[in-house]
Amino acid sequence: MIAKSLESDSKIEECQRIELRSSDPKTSNDGAVPKHADVTLVLQGAERVAVTVEESNRIRKKTDHVVLIILIWVYFLQILDKSALGYGSIFGLQEATHLHGKQYSMVGSIAPIAQLCWQPFSSVLIVKVPHRILMPTLCLGWGIAQAAQAASKNYSCLLASRFFLGLFEAGCLPLFSIITAEWYRRAEQPTRVAAWYSGNGCATIIGSALSYGLAHIPSQRMESWQIIFLFVGLLTIISAPIVYIFLPNDIPSARFLSDDEKRKAVERLRANQTGAGSREFKWSHIYELCLEPKTYLWVGMSLLLNVGASVTNTFGPLILDGLGFDKYTTSLLNMPFGAVQVIVIILSSVVAQKCRIKSAILATITLPVVAGLVVLYVVPRSHSDEAALLVGFYLLAFLFGGNPIIVAWIVGNTAGTTKKSALMSLYQAGAAAGNILGPLLFNSKDAPGYHPGLRSVLAVFVALIVVTMIQLANLVFLNKLQTKKRVRNGKQAVLIDRSMDPTCNVVESDITTESQEEGVSTRHEENPKESQMDENAFLDLTDRQNDEFIYIY
Repeated sequence: MIAKSLESDSKIEECQRIELRSSDPKTSNDGAVPKHADVTLVLQGAERVAVTVEESNRIRKKTDHVVLIILIWVYFLQILDKSALGYGSIFGLQEATHLHGKQYSMVGSIAPIAQLCWQPFSSVLIVKVPHRILMPTLCLGWGIAQAAQAASKNYSCLLASRFFLGLFEAGCLPLFSIITAEWYRRAEQPTRVAAWYSGNGCATIIGSALSYGLAHIPSQRMESWQIIFLFVGLLTIISAPIVYIFLPNDIPSARFLSDDEKRKAVERLRANQTGAGSREFKWSHIYELCLEPKTYLWVGMSLLLNVGASVTNTFGPLILDGLGFDKYTTSLLNMPFGAVQVIVIILSSVVAQKCRIKSAILATITLPVVAGLVVLYVVPRSHSDEAALLVGFYLLAFLFGGNPIIVAWIVGNTAGTTKKSALMSLYQAGAAAGNILGPLLFNSKDAPGYHPGLRSVLAVFVALIVVTMIQLANLVFLNKLQTKKRVRNGKQAVLIDRSMDPTCNVVESDITTESQEEGVSTRHEENPKESQMDENAFLDLTDRQNDEFIYIY
């Protein structure tokens, strides 16, 4: 892996020279704002703005109350719509639509197949289309597709509606990751990603309760699974215009911030070195992305983790059903599983933020998943062993703590809007591939034990731990390359990464001693090299182009 990084360095260096020439402030139209910089730099200009701790906290809270709440709600809807298939299977979906063999598995896999096909377009749309337009459009599209599933009468209709559901959901996770990176500091990102990603657990809890309640509605025209599909689909449809009204495109267009707060919101992100958004799609970023080994390691981690996630989403209710409970009890037993998801997602992300070592946390939370799979594999299906089997199944919820950590790890280690968007699209492609493969590892003829599938998924999670450790070693090596690059460019070898310090909310600036008396942190004039750090933060450079970038572990 290290050899590949060295081998690709010369090609990446050439890519960097081309991009840096186009981003050089000397080539800008007015000499103040580089031609290819972030959109936020137009607002900020060349001026550095001082931000106090109180101001930073106030801006972050305002962002949470608008942007984060929207992300949480829409991601919850996406997971609710996606997981409705599993609840429908409990209440007669397979019998009503005459599914047999691996047809149910294929219905579960067709949505991620659509996501996989759409990812090349997704990376372009996220850069070129304003977030306020893109997110409600996607939300409306998958809501209509979900509601249309209620009219499905056979295998073909289910495939068609699930395909469009996956197509519109394809840009959801990449878009949410980009928005999080454009609004929050790296130290704040893990818990924010965890907040909206916890929609997985919330959707499991609420979806189980909804399916239980909706299935009790007496109807001579609609079956229980149709009522479930129609309800969650309509809920998503009516949410789309609300998202359009309240979601801002970026910091400069945020109506909940004053003009002064907008400039300070931008300044808050300077230490990230990952930029704050650009509307220009840059092929040089794509070229660099394709040459980096860490790209393929991220995709591999996504694929391996989501093989297991697809199993719980699609076959979780069926695994519980195999324990011998009636369909209503089976639906309710999925609620504790969702609660464990929420707890694990929040707790693992908070620990990752405090410890700042995401790789170790990711490997650690994978171990309970392995233990749960072993329990489900070795314990026989009998009423006397129901408690042990339930514990084994609930241990699988630990895998949902992995995705938010990986997403925060990626966005914190990737700079450049195009590169970040393309990488998150590739991550979603890996997740889609995992969601395709996962259900196909299970066959209805293996019910209720599903032992061949469980054995395969067990091997997958062991491989995930190995890939995580390889990525850690790769990032350590890349930081050493960055250090050597700074020395060659006449800069300090070791930089302090202020973006990963959750207590360091004061943004440093080249201001006078008079401002120090007001409690504002300053740079020291006796160290001219340090005073020039962070000048590349909003030039929309990639992490390899920016020698001041520091990779996080």
